[in-house]
Amino acid sequence: MTQHAFEEVLAPNHYFDRNFDIEAAKILPGEYYVTGRHMLLVTVLGSCVAACIRDPKTGIGGMNHFMLPESGDKRDVVSSSMRYGGYAMEVLVNQLVKLGANRNRLEAKVFGGGAVLRGFTTVNVGERNSEFVLEYLETERIKVASQDLMGLYPRKVYFFPSSGRVMVRKLKTVHNNTIIEREQLYGQRLKSSSIAGDVELFT
Repeated sequence: MTQHAFEEVLAPNHYFDRNFDIEAAKILPGEYYVTGRHMLLVTVLGSCVAACIRDPKTGIGGMNHFMLPESGDKRDVVSSSMRYGGYAMEVLVNQLVKLGANRNRLEAKVFGGGAVLRGFTTVNVGERNSEFVLEYLETERIKVASQDLMGLYPRKVYFFPSSGRVMVRKLKTVHNNTIIEREQLYGQRLKSSSIAGDVELFT
C-alpha cells in the first residue's frame, strides 16, 4: 500500500505518563490521534500547529500536528497549502465523527506557529500555519475555545480530551535542535511530495 503525500498517520507512540499517572500518546509532525477514553495527548510544536478538537458532550477528542507545505512556485503556494491544510484538519474531524462525536458540537483549542524555523525564508511558516487553522475553523463553524499561536518559542502541549483540559509550556530554553530538525525534515518531505488527489469528506 503506497501512502500518498498528504496522508496523516495515526500516532503510534504510546507510553505511560508517570507525572500524570495516565496512558499517553505522543503526536509527531504529520500524525494525529483520536480517543474516547481518559488519556493524555502530548506534542511539541515549533512552527507547526496542533488543533485539539473535542465534543464536550461525549468527551471524544483528538489532536493533530501539521504544517502547510512550501512550494517553489508561488502560484502553487496557496492551492497546495490549502489542500494540504484542509486535508490534515478533515482527517482529524472525520475520525472524531467516526468515533461518535457530533460535528455540530465540536470545539477547538489551537497552538503553535512559533517563528522558530530560521531556514524557511520565503514566508513566515508559523504565521501562515496559525492564520490557516483559524480561518479553517471559522469556515467550518467550529468554535475556538482558546488559542496560543505564534510568538518566538516552541511549545509543549498536554491535552486531556475527556475533560478538555490543556496545559501549555513554552520552551524558552531548548537544549538541542530536535524540534527544529524534526519539523525541517517534515517540511522537506511535504515540499518534495506531489499534490494528492481529492479527499472524500464525511459530513
